[in-house]
Amino acid sequence: MRPEPTCPRCGGELRAPGLWSSAWQCGHHGSVPPYSVLTHAGVEALEHVVNLAKVPVWMPHGLSPGWVCSGFGYAGDDRDGARATVTSMTGPSPLGGAAEILLIAEEPGIGLGARHAGLPGPDPGEGFDAGPPDAKVEVAGHPTALWSLPVEDDCAAFVGEAKGQWLWTLIWPAAAGVLMYDEVSHADLRDGYLEAELAFGSLSPRLAGPPVTG
Repeated sequence: MRPEPTCPRCGGELRAPGLWSSAWQCGHHGSVPPYSVLTHAGVEALEHVVNLAKVPVWMPHGLSPGWVCSGFGYAGDDRDGARATVTSMTGPSPLGGAAEILLIAEEPGIGLGARHAGLPGPDPGEGFDAGPPDAKVEVAGHPTALWSLPVEDDCAAFVGEAKGQWLWTLIWPAAAGVLMYDEVSHADLRDGYLEAELAFGSLSPRLAGPPVTG
């Protein structure tokens, strides 16, 4: 059974659409697209997200051997489609030990990237891109600037824009953020993929988001 969807901004419980409203409702944030995590990582889960997605479904290429996809999440439903998507990757950190990456694509105002980064959100905030970018990554064949954001939870957070949507790259532990300076590129799985190139692992608990506080 799939877990009940939650608010993409705070992880709180939602009231399902009913007689008085056709939208999912959060007690704190009003009408929101419901956030769901697929119960396992695999091609079936990938295809489900790709078929719903109104925004990119990012998958990194060029990571070192040992990296696997550890699940997908999305904010949206069958009626309106997914307005945010999350891809989780788990593998060896260049500095030793394990590392994890969340790649999040979302429409402005959804707040899923900020929530996973532990920021008030819903977006990166004014002035985040005032200085020179901290990293450049090839995204869907185009050089894309990313700026780092100060976050807690031993996380390295980078954000920019790709295909007209926010692109968040969150990496744990923070020291593994050096991955952003390797020859890594991001492809939109909506543009096609080969199953033989994909490797899947156990579902990441980070996909559920940080605990709700307050």
